[in-house]
Amino acid sequence: MSENSSIYAQAGVDTAAGDVAVELMKSAVARTQGPEVLGGVGGFAGLFDASALLGYRRPLLASSTDGVGTKVAIAQAIDKHDTIGQDLVAMVVDDIVVVGAKPLFMTDYIACGKLVPERIADIVRGIAGACEATGTALVGGETAEHPGLLGPDEYDVAGAATGVVEAERMLGPQRVQHGDVVLAMAASGLHSNGFSLVRHILAERGVGYSDRTAELGTSYGEALLEPTALYTAPLLRVLEDAELDGAVHSLSHVTGGGIAANLARVLPVGAWTEIDRSTWSPLPVFRHLAELGGHSLGSLEDAWNLGVGMFAVVEERRADRVAEKLRAEGLETWQVGAVSTGARDLAGFEQGAKGVDGGAVRLVGDYAA
Repeated sequence: MSENSSIYAQAGVDTAAGDVAVELMKSAVARTQGPEVLGGVGGFAGLFDASALLGYRRPLLASSTDGVGTKVAIAQAIDKHDTIGQDLVAMVVDDIVVVGAKPLFMTDYIACGKLVPERIADIVRGIAGACEATGTALVGGETAEHPGLLGPDEYDVAGAATGVVEAERMLGPQRVQHGDVVLAMAASGLHSNGFSLVRHILAERGVGYSDRTAELGTSYGEALLEPTALYTAPLLRVLEDAELDGAVHSLSHVTGGGIAANLARVLPVGAWTEIDRSTWSPLPVFRHLAELGGHSLGSLEDAWNLGVGMFAVVEERRADRVAEKLRAEGLETWQVGAVSTGARDLAGFEQGAKGVDGGAVRLVGDYAA
């Protein structure tokens, strides 16, 4: 080690550990990369051959960036880091597919208090595995040590991805029509939103992440780290099915803001729908946390997905065929409502969200037991 490297290490930054981490993750990253990725791992910039876009008439690039939020605190608390990477990819690329785009490539960023090569490699292997599953090339990333800003066992993750969609095939509110059917796709768990509330509930009740409960069948930490479902690849196969061409009008990824608000974002102004709670039963983790915190499930609909990870608004005539195809692709799918453009009093409806002047949504009825 050089004298300068030793001085930097004394300040808390170990560049040698970074090199070890890169070696540990290289093979996983390489599996995400096809011939369109140039340069491999370690360059100053990731290179992606965009000549494939020459086949598009009017290619629209779709971009998304996100993190995993305070879910990382649970991974750190139980020293389990191999699922956070999938969470990160899901939060990014499942937003891209909402407009009908195919993700092309992704980059990641990890900030940590102390660079532990095995921990960073676990995180990146999770990212790479999810990129591989969604057809997304992982073309680069950055790991930064921030001693004094983050504790030795603390880290945060973020990522950004770019995708492409033919302009005439872009999904969105502009396609939605009166009578369209709203399909729900099941969540795998809490996904990556609402964890500040989760942690607050557990802290108030004095529950530790290593504690176990019969309702969850495992420790709280393990149950809460259930990785976010990946919807991108199955949805793209449905969108590319010639028999279902044009049947899907809009998609909504249920993330921050909850169920009604996220669906309202992909409906046009003037359209409304009522989502029937009785069509599904929230997963045990939601019921248990709600009971633990003394909350009704209805009061948590703007914080947690309660078992719905994605919505599809589809043509009424082919709704059953779309649902059948989604199920064949491994996504539990069911009908929760229909879209109307008829005049009505919208008091009590969620109308638009996150700056979007969208449609109106409210949940009705009681959840199935």
